[in-house]
Amino acid sequence: MNFFLKNIPERTQQPRQYGITMAMDKGLGLDDVRNFMSVASPYVDIVKFGFGTAFVTNHLREKIEIYKEHDMPIYFGGTLFEAFLIRDQFDDYISVIKDYGLQYVEVSDGSVTIPHDEKCKYIAELAKHVTVLSEVGSKDAAHIIPPYKWIELMKAELAAGAKYVIAEARESGNVGIYRGSGEVREGLVQEILTQIPYEQIIWEAPLKAQQVYFLELLGANVNLGNIPPSEVIPLEAMRNGLRGDTFHMFLNK
Repeated sequence: MNFFLKNIPERTQQPRQYGITMAMDKGLGLDDVRNFMSVASPYVDIVKFGFGTAFVTNHLREKIEIYKEHDMPIYFGGTLFEAFLIRDQFDDYISVIKDYGLQYVEVSDGSVTIPHDEKCKYIAELAKHVTVLSEVGSKDAAHIIPPYKWIELMKAELAAGAKYVIAEARESGNVGIYRGSGEVREGLVQEILTQIPYEQIIWEAPLKAQQVYFLELLGANVNLGNIPPSEVIPLEAMRNGLRGDTFHMFLNK
């Protein structure tokens, strides 16, 4: 930090096991990545190349190399995993992961239907090679999963070898754990937390109001994902009680 302030919450230190910020890169250019890392790398723990953007990104290897120069893990969005899977190219997907030297993968079933036992087998197989993040929830707003099912799926995927489970929201923040308006499904979140440790959940929270909700609920070291690169510094300020939304949250601690 650049100067001293009292009553700043204690943040976990990199490499963090929780208190994670996962940023979503949906097509940053090489210079944009350099600029992004120059100011935000201390506050970002993982970068996701959103959905299937890795397939169409120019200079992909160069881009990954820039992130690696900053010791920043990256992974390809779960939609790309599903794109390989639906084409019966799972082995090709493993080859791609190895070829690009990725340390993380995301296993999701938000766009295609995968029997859950089969999904857990993919998690277990990938966990032999890399760290697995598994996403729970559908990208279809009409597909409402009851809380008990969220818990059941999350438990099974962690047991299969996922290090974290990601609570689905898309980059728009209006499905999964959120209503179409972007409002948090509070009852769902509270019920999930009765069974799943908060340190093992990454809540997709692209919108500021969603970030504030989880900071108020779980504190400065909640795991948050799908953060736009331009919002990483504002989020870290909020984690430290240095934005109006969280200004009074840590003053008496």
